[in-house]
Amino acid sequence: MLATEKYEIIRSAIIHRLENNLAANLFYHNAAHTIDVEKQAERIATAENIGSAEDIFLLKVAGLYHDSGFLFTYDHHEEAGCDLVKKELPAFGLDYSQIDIVCGLIMATRIPQTPVCRLQEIICDADLDYLGRPDFLGISNRLFLELQVRGYVASKNDWNLIQMNFFMQHTYFTATDKQLRDPLKQQHLQEIISMIETGA
Repeated sequence: MLATEKYEIIRSAIIHRLENNLAANLFYHNAAHTIDVEKQAERIATAENIGSAEDIFLLKVAGLYHDSGFLFTYDHHEEAGCDLVKKELPAFGLDYSQIDIVCGLIMATRIPQTPVCRLQEIICDADLDYLGRPDFLGISNRLFLELQVRGYVASKNDWNLIQMNFFMQHTYFTATDKQLRDPLKQQHLQEIISMIETGA
């Protein structure tokens, strides 16, 4: 089976599962987010001149599975996602070394992000790509609602304080997103600070 065919089978299976089995109040960590991360990971990898078809394949598979742990748990979902990968991907023909790479990519997205190689840097930037995009506000609000319904954050002002602190410690790892996303991300940070100061 060609890698592209294998990938499409894997993609169809996990996206279908996410769309049908994730909790309805996962307003942010849903199938749409997974598809976005998959897309951004491929975009960044191309811009970063990752030429290996194997690397691109494993990166995109990891993108598809990076939040699959939310099917089972909210906390420590990365570990749950790795457990799922180890159970499911051998049936698609991935060997243990490939699965180890995929799990490493998934675990790298855990906050605080700690990538140790270029592929991990790419998936980390893909996961938080929205911080420096025009659609940031809508996505941020969905994450706020998701956390609010679970009791992790009480008010919008609390959320803005959390976001401010997160923005101040976050950095993009790839040259691609540093150039493309960081300028608008800094504008978003100033807007968040302004909302805190005005109580908006």
